Amino acid sequence: MIVGVPKETLAGETRVALVPADVPTLKKAGLEVQVETGCGFAAGYTDAAYVEKGATVVESRSALFANADIIAAVRGAGANPQHATDDFKSMRSGQTLIGFLEPLWEPQMLAELAQYGVQAFAMELMPRISRAQSMDALSAMANIAGYKAVLVAASAMPRMFPMLMTAPERLPRRVCLSSGQVWRACRLLQLPSVWEPRSKPTTCARW
Repeated sequence: MIVGVPKETLAGETRVALVPADVPTLKKAGLEVQVETGCGFAAGYTDAAYVEKGATVVESRSALFANADIIAAVRGAGANPQHATDDFKSMRSGQTLIGFLEPLWEPQMLAELAQYGVQAFAMELMPRISRAQSMDALSAMANIAGYKAVLVAASAMPRMFPMLMTAPERLPRRVCLSSGQVWRACRLLQLPSVWEPRSKPTTCARW
């Protein structure tokens, strides 16, 4: 059985569905891995890195879809409506598509995919239970986004965060507004002075 990893076609998407480090895991399970040339460039992975781990680089996108039994993509179907229909034409009955598919936002895209006889697994609908925690890609991406949001916010602050073993001034009292992911990330990073400012009277709100 062949797992195919195409290059992402949505503008601005820099992720890749499979990194080179995970290729040996799939090969150990008896799967062959084929990747479209350049699929990992935006994420910092060269074709040579995939080859080194045992994957085969395919020059043609259509050839990749023709060879693969399973297509692993970051954004497919409803998550990439502008380009997904072009890929549908290269897919065949019995193939499996795994990735973020947004079936609730773009149900007509999944209906069209079903007409081709393709099985689809939307990663964003993975049950949030203990057994599926290792496959909860949505939470993993949300945690990364929240972590990055804190770093971006910190770089925009005029002063350093308080509660450090240095001699900076504390943040002035003000209204603190953060998104839910920033709130969660601050808690993960144990930054109570950010997500719940101790300098009173500071009003903290989130959405």
